[in-house]
Amino acid sequence: MAKIAVYAGSFCPFTKGHEDIVTQALPLFDKIIVAIGHNINKKDAFTLEQRMQWIQKLYADCPQVEVVAYTGLTVDYCRKANARHLIRGVRNAQDFMNEQTMAEVNRQLNPEVETVLFLASPQWQIVSSSLVRELWSLGADYSPYLSYKLPDRQP
Repeated sequence: MAKIAVYAGSFCPFTKGHEDIVTQALPLFDKIIVAIGHNINKKDAFTLEQRMQWIQKLYADCPQVEVVAYTGLTVDYCRKANARHLIRGVRNAQDFMNEQTMAEVNRQLNPEVETVLFLASPQWQIVSSSLVRELWSLGADYSPYLSYKLPDRQP
């Protein structure tokens, strides 16, 4: 049975920190599904299609990584995808506390899915999609944090 993991998020945008988590997880799983969901607490700055294309290009030479969009509960998507693991990245103690709570909720919703936490590498611990969006919107250099170029911002 293949070891399938889901790495879910809004990924708006998908940063080098996200890439770091995928890189750490690749040796442990036969397949990683980068699942782009919609977070009702966030306003997406980039379309779902843009985000999917960016991530697909990053992993074009890595058949182990699949990029999909989904709606609903992540653990329900895991069941549908036959994934027994949910990948999450942790940058700091606050992230850990949030992820610990979410892991327990997910365990109660679907006990067959185990959350696996990966610590962000030190150079990416300060990086977040929110930071990149803010730099981009202000016309500042965001390039150290992304492996691709974002579209020109609208005035």
